[in-house]
Amino acid sequence: MQPMSTIVIAGAAGRIGHAAAEAFIEAGWTVRGIARGAKLGRLPAGVEPVEADAMDREAMIAACAGADVILHALNPPYDKWDELAMPMAENVIAAARAAGATVMLPGNVYNYGTAVRPGLTEDTPMAPDTEKGRIRVAIEDRLRAESETGLRSVVLRAGDFFGGPVDGSWFDLVIAKDLKKGRVVWPGRRDIDHAFAFMPDFARAFVMVADRRETLPSFARLHFAGHTVTGEAFHAAMETAVGRPLRKGAAPWAIMRVIGLFNPLVREVVKMRYLWDTPHSLDNSRLEALIGAEPHTPLETALAEAVAAQALGGA
Repeated sequence: MQPMSTIVIAGAAGRIGHAAAEAFIEAGWTVRGIARGAKLGRLPAGVEPVEADAMDREAMIAACAGADVILHALNPPYDKWDELAMPMAENVIAAARAAGATVMLPGNVYNYGTAVRPGLTEDTPMAPDTEKGRIRVAIEDRLRAESETGLRSVVLRAGDFFGGPVDGSWFDLVIAKDLKKGRVVWPGRRDIDHAFAFMPDFARAFVMVADRRETLPSFARLHFAGHTVTGEAFHAAMETAVGRPLRKGAAPWAIMRVIGLFNPLVREVVKMRYLWDTPHSLDNSRLEALIGAEPHTPLETALAEAVAAQALGGA
């Protein structure tokens, strides 16, 4: 790692930002975390808190001054992506240009649309056919375009996130929500592979990539494989993690569709159902060629830690 490296994490109180802050602190980086209001008090120990509005470009530029790396971990409300996601990204880009910093972006599989499939590589054609997929592709396209005039950026793509103390993921909102009642909910087909990323592992991978960022092209995409697992295998691993048998539950998609007629947030969630009925995984060959073995906590251990982190009702 370069000496005295500083990372500014935009969205440091969120799921990815919080985990990344812990990982970069552990690795010896100076970490500055951008958040607002009460969320400033939720930042990990050792983070320098900075209050700034992600929609205020000048505030973002000031907050990121002196950064070597800016992690764009801002996550607008799920039903507000169309109005907030691109302006937030543009403000991060402006801040990175002003600081001469590298932008790091957590990516997801939305870019591939309903054509998502097993073995996704960085060169797999993107075919977004949902609004969120098109937004994600547009953000990455902006980073690539900016790289032609000097901005450096890295996208590290992964599947569904779980783990860490911050709520708001499929894991805590749906899958393990009824764990205290002895039930695990699986949102889709149980016989196909689904890609997951255990947040502490994903965060450590960001540190390892950041340490090697100067060896990468000015715009780079990398894939984090994480855990590729069927619903059946996930259920068995969860039973091992909590040490008791668990009943199987299914997501109430029909009810959610009706609720979505009146609730924009639920409506947006329903649009992404295809990811639970379409097998997919990520090929991490390019990542491992850069950093060596991908950080990987065994699934049973990762699930046990995820359950404990949010007190979801383990054994």
